Amino acid sequence: MPQSAAASSIPVSDSSAPAAARVVIRILLAVSVCHLLNDMVQSLLPSIYPILKASFNLNFGQIGLLSLTYQLAASLLQPFIGLYTDRRPMPYALVIGMCFTLLGILLLAVVPTFSLLLVTSAIIGIGSAVFHPESSRIARLASGGQHGLAQSLFQVGGNTGSAIGPLLAALIVLPQGRRGVAWFAFAAAAAIFILAGVGRWRSRHLSRAITAPAHVSQGNTLPRRKVIGALAILGALIFSKYFYLASLSSYYTFFLMTRFHVSMRSSQLHLFVFLGAAAAGTFLGGPIGDRIGPKYVIWASILGVLPFTLMLPYANLHWTGILSAIIGFVIASAFSAIMVYAQELMPGRVGLVSGMFFGFAFGMGGIGAAVLGHIADLTSIIFVYRLCAWLPAIGLLTGLLPNLDRLRTR
Repeated sequence: MPQSAAASSIPVSDSSAPAAARVVIRILLAVSVCHLLNDMVQSLLPSIYPILKASFNLNFGQIGLLSLTYQLAASLLQPFIGLYTDRRPMPYALVIGMCFTLLGILLLAVVPTFSLLLVTSAIIGIGSAVFHPESSRIARLASGGQHGLAQSLFQVGGNTGSAIGPLLAALIVLPQGRRGVAWFAFAAAAAIFILAGVGRWRSRHLSRAITAPAHVSQGNTLPRRKVIGALAILGALIFSKYFYLASLSSYYTFFLMTRFHVSMRSSQLHLFVFLGAAAAGTFLGGPIGDRIGPKYVIWASILGVLPFTLMLPYANLHWTGILSAIIGFVIASAFSAIMVYAQELMPGRVGLVSGMFFGFAFGMGGIGAAVLGHIADLTSIIFVYRLCAWLPAIGLLTGLLPNLDRLRTR
């Protein structure tokens, strides 16, 4: 029988592949580095909004439309791309996604009209939509069973890229103007080169999965109704986490300047401390989840941060800095644990799950920033922090999640 026919008769989802005997660290490092490069390049668009506003004489509504176009392309496409690659594995999907990002960056430097700028933001969003679900799948395949560690290492790359992107934009793009964006094409090209090697590894892994004996999934045995209920709870937890993070990542500097009358420089230093603590929490959450189970990490990460968020709006400047670092460290550990739990909840649907949760997280971050900004205009930024302080209480829903570890031991 030809291999193509054999492939059609054997499940090719990742759940059918034999488990890796050990962590493939070079692949994990490769996808983490490429996640850094991807998110660094992706963060350029919002970083140069002031340049685009001046160059195209845009109003804030048009700036918002740029963000909306990017977010819709990046968020809504991810589940469909993940579902497609679950059914039809594409070893070089990551290369294709990064080519979209490369094209978007080159166009961003030269397009002459606002309508083409919208098209460019959509192209950059498509690159993100392809990259995140497929790279999350690769991280799981290379994990050797240490799924939390793999997701954390992958996430740290993205967080680092998002943090340094605006800094590099200030150093490279601002002195040269919009055309300076083109320099970042070298970062996208380097990622394409690295991902081509990852694609070759994925192709060999897929070939072994197709020729291996049929493998019975060791996933959960939950009925469909409970799976849907658990996914709804995870969605509520994502909402809680990313709405609260939007209040810090978008408005923390304004909160500090309003409440304590600190300088812009001082507020930026406080924001850097928060982001650094969040990066550390992202890395540690996954390995801890491998040891004690992702559900317990979710409990501690979201509900456990509630006392600190409730204290933050009333603390003095010294304790505000300490509390924000604790909050960033604790709450950032949740996403890797949520991702691992969801992937175990739906075995064989790694791409779909990754696309759903990355897309939903992106969407909640964007919507959260817009909604909280509107609330701040109507009330005050201090009221926003007092209101958002209660969001981690949604973590109580974690108690309703099934214990997947017990199901596997039955």
